Amino acid sequence: MAVYLITGIAGFIGSSLAHALVARGEQVRGIDNFSTGKRENIAEIKGRIDFRELDLKTASPELTAACSGVEYILHQAALPSVPRSVVDPASSNESNIDGTLHLLVAAKAAYEREGRLKRIVYAASSAAYGDTPTLPKHEGMIPNPISPYAVTKLTGEYYMQCFYKAYGLPTVSLRYFNVFGPRQDPTSQYSGVLAKFITAMLRGEQPTIYGDGEQSRDFTSVEDVVSANLLACTAAAEKVAGRVMNIACGRRVNLKETFQVLKKITGYSGEPVYGPERAGDIKHSLADISLAQKLLGYQPRVSFEDGLLRTVDWYREQKDIASPEKILA
Repeated sequence: MAVYLITGIAGFIGSSLAHALVARGEQVRGIDNFSTGKRENIAEIKGRIDFRELDLKTASPELTAACSGVEYILHQAALPSVPRSVVDPASSNESNIDGTLHLLVAAKAAYEREGRLKRIVYAASSAAYGDTPTLPKHEGMIPNPISPYAVTKLTGEYYMQCFYKAYGLPTVSLRYFNVFGPRQDPTSQYSGVLAKFITAMLRGEQPTIYGDGEQSRDFTSVEDVVSANLLACTAAAEKVAGRVMNIACGRRVNLKETFQVLKKITGYSGEPVYGPERAGDIKHSLADISLAQKLLGYQPRVSFEDGLLRTVDWYREQKDIASPEKILA
């Protein structure tokens, strides 16, 4: 039984990792400041994890203690959203860059003191590629961030690589592509497009497509992201330490097509409303996942359509998000 530390454990991906690890019988320690995470995401497992309410933006003895005695750190904590970062770049910088550095310093101290830490897996982002026309995106491309959020996540990658090269910390960075699934918060103006589409359509409300709807995304099920993280923990260090890898489905779907698929699943009968393009948004996204397949044995196992079915089913059950009287049959 290994000990895992999950930062951002009350968030969408962090809580998904926590549930999977608890189901496996692992020891889970989690930290969160609830700036975007939700207590209800970990309510079912709260009694089976070691939870500590901490803020990574501040270096503290409590953070150092949280890193002590763990074998794997899954660093998911971040202030998400491209649009949010465009409005408030300073907060993104503080949470995502300062927070990552504080975690690494604390992890380094534990690593040098105990020698127990085997891997730090960092939630990087496909936003690092920017809007370059080359498809699919591969790890050998020169990064081209076009939003403050992308800059912060790319800087986190560089810190992960630096702490491996300078201090021997065994780090891996996984560039997520458009993750979706149960527990994704649809209530914020900065929420992911699928979360907002699904809940609006379940309520019989018009979803909004920003831009012409031709923009495409490599949508990735959160279940596949969980799998990739756990594979990255146990892959041979000589193969993966200090590396960056894409984690995605390897298939792109545009927003118009996505809307049509969701119409069938939700029973929504209307049409979307179109709004202006948003600053910092990327037009097309598609990943080359061959490196993760080679080094991690990663394989996406949840198709886009199956992932949507599971996600819609979960949202239907959330009374505060899609109330029964408003859900379309």
